[in-house]
Amino acid sequence: MMHDPDAVFDFTHWIAFNIPPGERPLAEGASTQAALPQGASEGTNDFGRPGYGGPCPPGNRPHRYVFRLYALDVRLALPEGANRKQLESAMRGHVLAEGEITGSYRRSSQ
Repeated sequence: MMHDPDAVFDFTHWIAFNIPPGERPLAEGASTQAALPQGASEGTNDFGRPGYGGPCPPGNRPHRYVFRLYALDVRLALPEGANRKQLESAMRGHVLAEGEITGSYRRSSQ
């Protein structure tokens, strides 16, 4: 999951789930059906569509972009296009471990 906690609301840019445990690394451009690992699915982001929606913070103030990865003890029974709330609900009680990395981005002045 990738989200921007500095947006007006905690904005979700990407949801991918059911990534096979042995999949390393995810290829650049993985957010296409051709590059997504076999068996993985994408959820609906806050742009209202499945797939990755890149950063585009307003103004010249940087935003944090948080990438969070979860190791689960089950394969999630969620439909393609599930939203963040559905994903977090389905994961509840099944998280074995999690990792997070945060990057910062701001648009260059125009």
